[in-house]
Amino acid sequence: MVSLRKIIQAVDIHSRMLNKRFGLTGPQLIVLQEISAQAGISITPLSRVTSLSQATVTDITKRLESKGYIQRKKREDDKRAVSLFLTASGEAMIKELPPLLQEKFTERFSGLENWEQMMILSAFERVVSLMAAEQIDASPVLVTGPIQNDGAAS
Repeated sequence: MVSLRKIIQAVDIHSRMLNKRFGLTGPQLIVLQEISAQAGISITPLSRVTSLSQATVTDITKRLESKGYIQRKKREDDKRAVSLFLTASGEAMIKELPPLLQEKFTERFSGLENWEQMMILSAFERVVSLMAAEQIDASPVLVTGPIQNDGAAS
């Protein structure tokens, strides 16, 4: 149980650091990184690639736009559709950001032998089962609790 609490605490500490140091939540960081990787992406494909709902992605992009990190441009071929791009401030922010907690984990995990990876995955799956958490949708970013300065959930 101590190990599980340490994992939860590590996620919480990392999330709070992102918010305190950069004013961003984990989901906002993921969305910002995806817009950086796929300049001109629109909300629907962005929601798919981030595994977040369209409403959540719309809310996050509005927040990122109000912070000056992204801009929306109406598409020429469909005036209803909007393409998302980083601003100069957004590009500067991307360069400053530390890797996500799961990126560090994935890098270290991939360095393990296959048998060790399988043992760890099996143990994680068992923990999920013991916690009756099978039905919980897995977010692409590790976050816990409300950590936003503005009191919103996304």
